[in-house]
Amino acid sequence: MADPSSYRPKPGQIPDSPGVYKFRDEHRRVIYVGKAKSLRQRLANYFQDLAGLHPRTRTMVTTAASVEWTVVSTEVEALQLEYSWIKEFDPRFNVKYRDDKSYPYLAVTMNEQFPRVQVMRGHKKKGVRYFGPYAHAWAIRDTVDLLLRVFPVRTCSAGVFKNAARTGRPCLLGYIGKCSAPCVERISPEDHRELAEEFCDFMTGRTGTYLRRLEKQMREAADEMEYERAARLRDDIEALKKAMEKNAVVLADATDADLIAVAEDELEAAVQIFHVRGGRVRGQRGWVTDKVEAVTTGDLVEHALQQLYGEERGDAVPKEVLVPALPDPVDPVQQWLSDRRSSHVSLRIPQRGDKKALMETVQRNAQQALALHKTKRASDLTTRSRALEEIAEALDLDSAPLRIECYDISHLQGDDVVASMVVFEDGLQRKSEYRRFQIKGFEGQDDVRSMHEVITRRFRRYLAEKEKTGEWTDGENADDTERLNDLKDDEGRPKRFAYPPQLVVVDGGQPQVAAARRALDELGIDDIAVCGLAKRLEEVWVPDEDDPVVLPRTSEGLYLLQRVRDEAHRFAITYQRTKRAKRFRAGPLDEVPGLGETRKQALVKHFGSVRKLRSATIDQICEVPGIGRKTAETIAAALAGAAPVAPAVNTATGEIMDDEADDADGAPETTAGPSGEPVSAGAPDERRGQET
Repeated sequence: MADPSSYRPKPGQIPDSPGVYKFRDEHRRVIYVGKAKSLRQRLANYFQDLAGLHPRTRTMVTTAASVEWTVVSTEVEALQLEYSWIKEFDPRFNVKYRDDKSYPYLAVTMNEQFPRVQVMRGHKKKGVRYFGPYAHAWAIRDTVDLLLRVFPVRTCSAGVFKNAARTGRPCLLGYIGKCSAPCVERISPEDHRELAEEFCDFMTGRTGTYLRRLEKQMREAADEMEYERAARLRDDIEALKKAMEKNAVVLADATDADLIAVAEDELEAAVQIFHVRGGRVRGQRGWVTDKVEAVTTGDLVEHALQQLYGEERGDAVPKEVLVPALPDPVDPVQQWLSDRRSSHVSLRIPQRGDKKALMETVQRNAQQALALHKTKRASDLTTRSRALEEIAEALDLDSAPLRIECYDISHLQGDDVVASMVVFEDGLQRKSEYRRFQIKGFEGQDDVRSMHEVITRRFRRYLAEKEKTGEWTDGENADDTERLNDLKDDEGRPKRFAYPPQLVVVDGGQPQVAAARRALDELGIDDIAVCGLAKRLEEVWVPDEDDPVVLPRTSEGLYLLQRVRDEAHRFAITYQRTKRAKRFRAGPLDEVPGLGETRKQALVKHFGSVRKLRSATIDQICEVPGIGRKTAETIAAALAGAAPVAPAVNTATGEIMDDEADDADGAPETTAGPSGEPVSAGAPDERRGQET
């Protein structure tokens, strides 16, 4: 725990101007970002007597080890920079709203030649019109199904669209009149885009124009005794009205507004947002946050506005935003919203009438969301806290291990030996900090030696990081420091091995634990606890003890250790399988230096198979586009020295497959695995973690 006076800036150093400040901990990690109209006055509040600070603020300033600031011209710039830094550094003491789900939107891809109507989640894309968010994806599909009668816009994927264009036959929707079938040129690109524009206009609330137009066409068809056409138009009108009824009118003046309500207690806060467009509720979403800093309702509203509109531009920011309390000061926030919309935005508290009544409804939703969240999470928070306390008590630790790292070794009969490192913080997975290793120090199967190598490499990097930041100096091998040149800078961004755990867990028993402890001792690290979890009896082993620690089967601490161990095992075996699949797919062309994937595919396509390529002359190889004589000679020499590719075998019939079964790498699509079973050329692609 740091003393704030140890890093307090000297009098006169802090400017009396608007700006943004960052508190960093001893590992140079940004733990808090704030803005101020006057940096001098705001920062002075943090360096007063600790007894006078709010408990959460006191925790933050005693966790911090330094403070920095950046001067800006206006409070609006400070607001924008604060939002950018919170997104970049993810500081632990800032309020961050956790979206309780990935809300689906109804999206129209106006950035394509033939716009498509579909359900979309996640980040918004440029050139796509979004409507919502909706509570459920099925609600979007029901609405779209009704509107396609009147606005038969394309809804199919790119693959289905191209296949229909190739065959000249539209999909089922094209036959039943719910798609205008631009894939077979029943409608021109211009007319289809106009149809998509009309669909968007209807979704934005301009419904009266289309209803009146359809009613006029229906009457004209009836007068001309085209009763079937009049009946179809009548059904279209009913479909539009039914779609409109899904969003009841809540504001009679056709207002475009967002209403934000906050429900809070001492520890948590819930935010609910209603999106009203054209007087109708077009979307609803909610967030929940821990109150890790001392904040008022106005501060929570300000953070919600940043979360809601930080990535939005233009009409996505409504003309009016109604809130339960105004940020202090309100002018910079209102100016920031106006800049994002490029026109004036009104930020205010509703006082009377329909808007106040609707705000009360939103407030009730926020209160119910907070109550539901606490009901779901209370046991989860209690369980995690109890699990960490049980682990600390069983292992005789000074405090609960808030950061746990677990290591596992994986191989197949001594081949492709790899290791994994998974991280749990506060009892929850931190997948962004997972790492994976290749065992490089030796060949063969030796889990104990592998564990020693992995722990040594991980914590040697950690010590080198400490030396790099000036926290620790010693005669560490210079080569290790040079290997860190590819790490990110020390601006608070995540690094590979910058932060130490309080507890290292290894998958294994006494030998693996002893190897991990020996690795730490050799590096001079004595403040990190080590334990191992053996699979056979789920025993917890600690260094220098002949008997394991046996936790009760119903222990929350044992359950957490099992989850950590199982996650490390999953991550390791996924990586090992990926490496094994790549090795099985390797062909003789992979051994040719300088031959990339494109030219390998060109060679196989030209000759039909690697076997035919092997029998080709150098002049014949030179006929392939992009292959020069020198490269052709290298290819011929490599193939002449390589063992012939074994024929692929159909394991169901025993039939030897012909040359055409060879894939683009020169290896059969199906090869025999180590135990003789067929192994598919595909393998799961492990996206998370960094190879080390």
